[in-house]
Amino acid sequence: MATYHLQVPLKDEEIRKLRIGDIVFFTGEAFTTRSKFQRYIFDQGHEFPFSLKGRNLLIHCGPVVIKEGGKWKAVSFGPTTSIRFEKWGPKSIKNWNLKCIIGKATMGESTQQAMKEYGCIHVSMIGVTSNLGLSQIEIKDVFLKDEMGSIEAPWLVQCTDYGPFLVDIDTNGDNYYDTMDEIFKQNKKKAFEYLNIPEDFDYTKLY
Repeated sequence: MATYHLQVPLKDEEIRKLRIGDIVFFTGEAFTTRSKFQRYIFDQGHEFPFSLKGRNLLIHCGPVVIKEGGKWKAVSFGPTTSIRFEKWGPKSIKNWNLKCIIGKATMGESTQQAMKEYGCIHVSMIGVTSNLGLSQIEIKDVFLKDEMGSIEAPWLVQCTDYGPFLVDIDTNGDNYYDTMDEIFKQNKKKAFEYLNIPEDFDYTKLY
């Protein structure tokens, strides 16, 4: 495990050296998406509403944003569950030239293969206190807000040492959560043997 402080736009050689379990922080521009926007682009065939040049960090997030003193201000900014967007995962990586997706939990096999092919990682916020990161991001702009609403619209944000995040899918196609599942299974088997519990015991039933 190692810790990295990365600058956006993210470089291919930096991303490809990261491994599951590494800790990363990000400085630079990122943008948010949720289902409605990805459906708008990929399923309905609309043009992307802003330039992606130098913007290869995506955050799966539906922020709560208010206007205060003529400026946008995020009052809630927590990465959301990424597996919900698995349908568009490979397309977003390929078409948007992504190098990293920030989300919650993990993504599926198709996205993992695209990350391996194109050099992209998935990272998850550590813990459940994601709003502590509010001081690390600044809202810069929003697009299609009237059409999609505040939560579903894509927002541009400026990140300053935003993190920490755990690399849970790397460019080798390895998945941190899969690794943890295997460790859990092994530990469960040892515990059952130690406690003389049958392997087929249904632990949701007491009697």
